Amino acid sequence: CKTAFCGPCFAPGDTPPNNGFSIRHTTRNFPNREGSKVTNGQIASVALMDARSIAATAANKGYLTSVMDIDAEFTKPKYFFDKSIYDNRVYNGLGKADPSVEIKFGPNIVDWPEMHALTDNVLLKVVSMIHDPVTTTDELIPSGETSSYRSNPLRLAEFTLSRREPAYVGRAKEIAKLEGERRSGVVPAEIVETLNRVGNGAELANNTQFGSCVFANKPGDGSAREQAASCQKVLGGFANICYEYATKRYRSNCINWGILPFTIDNGTEFNYEPGDCVFVPGIRAAVENGTENIPAKVIRQNGDVCDIMLHLRGLTPDEKEIILDGCLMNYYAARAE
Repeated sequence: CKTAFCGPCFAPGDTPPNNGFSIRHTTRNFPNREGSKVTNGQIASVALMDARSIAATAANKGYLTSVMDIDAEFTKPKYFFDKSIYDNRVYNGLGKADPSVEIKFGPNIVDWPEMHALTDNVLLKVVSMIHDPVTTTDELIPSGETSSYRSNPLRLAEFTLSRREPAYVGRAKEIAKLEGERRSGVVPAEIVETLNRVGNGAELANNTQFGSCVFANKPGDGSAREQAASCQKVLGGFANICYEYATKRYRSNCINWGILPFTIDNGTEFNYEPGDCVFVPGIRAAVENGTENIPAKVIRQNGDVCDIMLHLRGLTPDEKEIILDGCLMNYYAARAE
């Protein structure tokens, strides 16, 4: 019996141990999708799995036996729904909230870090350049060994791009640390010096967020796991730049976490290096006004400054507000007040 949730791809339902063997008929039988890295799995048809389940019965003392060899007459008894089973085992808390009782969290359930509203401008440091034709959500945040941290966003984020870009987490954390200092009122010299190449760095730093950015040709293929986007945001990611998004779902997940889903035109070269920055002036006004073509500056580590045209196409009114508020949680919180 499985709970009704997305289980096959992210493997939170049951995870075979290292060197374990499993037979499955779910549709996500890709490498490492069904448990730990060191595993041995086989795919089987639903009919075979049913036969295996029926054969391994208590009537035969648990010995694995073909269903064809079982001496039994299979009938279809009339089904009667017994509501008492659910009443006795499932708690229905609707309308029974007790504000005086504090919710107790398990040791691996952690609150989300604070998400901030979009500022007038953003300064993005490129932390990963992925030139593969397609990047899957399983590369952005791997399944398997990460599944036990799905309620701990800080710990889960440590696995971001771990199989594709091991240096990503460290680079993103360094940028997030500098942004934290900027918010506290102590603007790091690195931010000021970078902004000086496009204007008055000390003045711009007051209303310019500093965050990390990933470039990929076509990110987000595969499952719709929102952790592929949330882990980027937890580590201070503010934007993705790509030619197109592999799925609408991944793009929506980015928007829901306040990650700017930039695209560039096919044929536009983005042959930069981790450490180069992209300065997007007037981004808040552009989102508010629905501006889809947004001029930006690429600030190279060698001192060069290049123009680039970014696109934010097809944002709905709600999506604009979510990005402006910083994430979907902020969007709901603002309206609840």
